[in-house]
Amino acid sequence: MGRSHPRSLPQGEREVVGTVVAVCLSGKKGEVKKPVESAFLKAGHGIEGDAHAGDWHRQVSLLAEESVDRMRGRGVDLVPGIFAENLLIKGLNLGSLRVGVLLKVGESVVLEVTQIGKECHQGCAIREQVGDCVMPREGVFARVVEGGRVKKGDEIFIL
Repeated sequence: MGRSHPRSLPQGEREVVGTVVAVCLSGKKGEVKKPVESAFLKAGHGIEGDAHAGDWHRQVSLLAEESVDRMRGRGVDLVPGIFAENLLIKGLNLGSLRVGVLLKVGESVVLEVTQIGKECHQGCAIREQVGDCVMPREGVFARVVEGGRVKKGDEIFIL
């Protein structure tokens, strides 16, 4: 289980609180995202090539693999990106985060949590396919403070 405040570590070391399971993007809003090997996150913009990138507060979406696991067994193959998440992660308790928290992902990316959950829009392709969507209840949204490349297996730290 992740923590909202890592324990004290020697200078320069951080406690890993999560890991990137998949990096996903899509060209249109409201559709399933496709996993990619890696993606470049641009400061103040979001993930290059993703429909949610832009000058706003929901540049990157994060969803816990544990949330997806609770949805399994509903007759749909729940692959990474099915809930339109950009970063599928494991180990970090997203429910413990608060707006304003900074997350370091991989070598250089810093994300600022800007929103917890969201209202699901009408005609959501994901809800129609799966029958439910955990993103409105358990997703976290962030803006890119410092850019860089993110890939599967990158570690996540709370700054």
